[in-house]
Amino acid sequence: MEADRLARIGAYLFADLDRKQEALQARGIDVINLGIGDPDLPTPEHIIEALARAARDPRTHRYPSYGGERDFREAVAAWYQQRFTVRLDPQTEVLALIGSKEGLAHLPWALLNPGEGTLVPDPGYPVYRAATILADGEPVPVPLLAQRGFLPDLGAVPPETLQRARILFLNYPNNPTAATASLGFFQEAVEFARRWGLVIAHDNSYSEIAYDGYRPPSFLQADGARDVGVEFHSLSKTFCMTGWRIGVAVGRADVIAALGRLKTNLDSGIFRAVQAAGTAALTGPQEPLRERVEIYRRRRDRVVETLARLGWRPPRPQATFYIWLEAPGGRRGVDFAGDVLERTGVVITPGRGYGAQGERYVRLSLTTPDDRLDEALDRISRVFGGE
Repeated sequence: MEADRLARIGAYLFADLDRKQEALQARGIDVINLGIGDPDLPTPEHIIEALARAARDPRTHRYPSYGGERDFREAVAAWYQQRFTVRLDPQTEVLALIGSKEGLAHLPWALLNPGEGTLVPDPGYPVYRAATILADGEPVPVPLLAQRGFLPDLGAVPPETLQRARILFLNYPNNPTAATASLGFFQEAVEFARRWGLVIAHDNSYSEIAYDGYRPPSFLQADGARDVGVEFHSLSKTFCMTGWRIGVAVGRADVIAALGRLKTNLDSGIFRAVQAAGTAALTGPQEPLRERVEIYRRRRDRVVETLARLGWRPPRPQATFYIWLEAPGGRRGVDFAGDVLERTGVVITPGRGYGAQGERYVRLSLTTPDDRLDEALDRISRVFGGE
């Protein structure tokens, strides 16, 4: 027995992929997963050492502060100042999260009344839509099209839709398309949000995974951004800490307060030792991050070059560790991904799982060890090279 709202959101994309992978493995098939974006590279050693030191201190075993320990919030503010020249008040404009997914999922609960809407990118991270439905809101898909560089055409959203909407979700660098956005785009989004009374929720989880000298901006660098929105950042992708569950929301103080108030009723904060590790990540040496990004860059180039030899026309993304690829031959992404899985044992993600606009696409992740990635590319080349 389950609530009707669960039927509306359906199964989570990656939980479904896990089940398919397990079924193949049960048949004795060696499966290589290029589906989920889960860094295979280790968390930098100085972060692990900070966790170990803090975990040995009995004081960290008690309940943490609901909004985040002061040291962690101050480290976030200092990092934003250093990285983006954005000044934040750590007391009122920074909120610690049990991973950015948790904060993004709870935001509609904090801001929406029943029946109010959110504008969600299509294709886009599935949590934006699911969270809106769970909060009894109405998600409205905003197409991200290749001819626009996978940026939303905000001017094309009907006025009657905008009058009911409360939140505009944005995500650049983008998952799943790997598209990037300029500061000029964010400035336009700020003006659009101000005109229609929207709160912008910018998911900035991939800002530090960028290549070839590109430095993605923060939405909060746009003039007036803190008046209209908040930004979510995750340590998961930046510091290879997906299992640690630590992230942050920053920006507009009343939105931060509303989200924080909701969270006090739902969770008890992040283990203090994990926050100590997060502080070490943000304030410590950044060279390990640069080394990991260089590994992703080399993988990106190998994947792009291999798929190009097959005639599949892959893009060479400037950021994220994803390749968003139009399925060859005009096929549906789900059919092509199924064909790749059955014939090669390689998991890739069908784009339809991110929305209707992903119907003809698939996504490949670069977060697989080099030897396994090379094996996956060899299998794909052998099977599809003659087609």
